[in-house]
Amino acid sequence: MRCLVGYLGERAQFGWWPTAFYEPSSRLFLEPVFSKTSRLAQYHGVLEAARRLHDDHLSAGSYHLFRLPEEVEQDLHAMMLGSTGEELVGQMPHSKEAALDSLKQLAGRTARASIGPTIVGNIKDIESAETIKALAGAYVSAFSQNAKTYPYLLG
Repeated sequence: MRCLVGYLGERAQFGWWPTAFYEPSSRLFLEPVFSKTSRLAQYHGVLEAARRLHDDHLSAGSYHLFRLPEEVEQDLHAMMLGSTGEELVGQMPHSKEAALDSLKQLAGRTARASIGPTIVGNIKDIESAETIKALAGAYVSAFSQNAKTYPYLLG
């Protein structure tokens, strides 16, 4: 979900943040510097841009898709470092519509209209299907309305 929302938030799609890490041209400047980890660099570049935007609109201490508890962040980083992460980034949808469709599949029927900061649950439930659907649904709704939302979880 991070990769999908990260891709959709970039300037070529919905323009929530001014990055272009998932555009094909970004590999031209990332690969010489990050020859073995250019896909990881793409992921972390978008992650940081999305994290800053969400942090600017949410209160300190709240969790969101781009700022999770340290243990979860470490697990996600390890996954992205491994072959699974390379495969995930390598299989990123190459169109706005395809990415939205993938996000809609994650949301299921849980697309709730929300603009701005929106509580979607508790961090202890981060791995539950309902929490994942609520997060995905909030983003689907916002992208569909061309609005911004910042779904968050209480600590």
